[in-house]
Amino acid sequence: MTVLISITPREQRPPWLRAPAPVGENYRELKSLIENLKLHTVCESAACPNVGECWNRRTATFMILGNVCTRRCGFCAVQKGSPLEVDYDEPRRVAEAIAAMGLRFAVITSVNRDDRKDGGAELFAMTIRAIRDRLPGCGVEVLVPDFQGSHEAMDIVMAAAPDVLNHNTETVPRLYRQVRLGARYERSLDMLAYAKRVAPPTRVKSGLMLGLGETADEVLSVMRDLRDAGVDILTLGQYLRPSPKHLPIVRYVPPSEFDDLRRAGGDMGFKHVESGPLVRSSYHADQNHRGAGLQPAAGFSRPSPIADEPTGAD
Repeated sequence: MTVLISITPREQRPPWLRAPAPVGENYRELKSLIENLKLHTVCESAACPNVGECWNRRTATFMILGNVCTRRCGFCAVQKGSPLEVDYDEPRRVAEAIAAMGLRFAVITSVNRDDRKDGGAELFAMTIRAIRDRLPGCGVEVLVPDFQGSHEAMDIVMAAAPDVLNHNTETVPRLYRQVRLGARYERSLDMLAYAKRVAPPTRVKSGLMLGLGETADEVLSVMRDLRDAGVDILTLGQYLRPSPKHLPIVRYVPPSEFDDLRRAGGDMGFKHVESGPLVRSSYHADQNHRGAGLQPAAGFSRPSPIADEPTGAD
């Protein structure tokens, strides 16, 4: 077994990993808007390197259910600990922010909320509906946790008809115990396949971080598993260490390898593959859903009771 915490980075950060600084009029305006509405974004909480670019393009990924996560994944910069109380006015304020930004496509994610029976699914559904009530033509992508394998929780989200259902696989199965503490690879695949099964027209999306010690063959194997699960859109990006307390970078993956993986994903049948060192799960989400030929959100069909049984928690 690879023990990642014993490995130190082998080289300095290469020049292709330079991102624009978070400055500019649009950046300042969005920061003020988010602070005034008392909202959180994964852009800031997860220390995303693209915050400068995205906010100056007037795009952001809103993070609901607070900014404290109940899990302790070794790669993530989001604060861990006792979760905040659920704010049932948050969906309205998210919709207000999206209207103020003039967005035509919104991305919503959350911290893990293993303290709640539905994992926070109710707030996802409320937020989707609040956005649609305020901006009927706005597309909505939700980046959800695994809900501890609860199909009932996924039903709640899918019944609100998101345009894109995203759940990140993050890494290869061999590295899950170091990278995704509390998660299971098979459970993530099951939740993605279930979402596609209950709402076939909905685009299903997943993503991986590279540079944590995975092999090329392992990445290709995960990509095939995701395609078999019905995933339409794939994101691949370089893991960047948020702090010395987080998992180290084992390798900087060059752009040429990301290009190779993009082509491999196309050959596998993914409708769109966003692959590059600075790619994150919601990077250019407003563009790559169009590349996947997104259709308007369609109906939700709850499967038979046998197929509907939750897979259970860890």
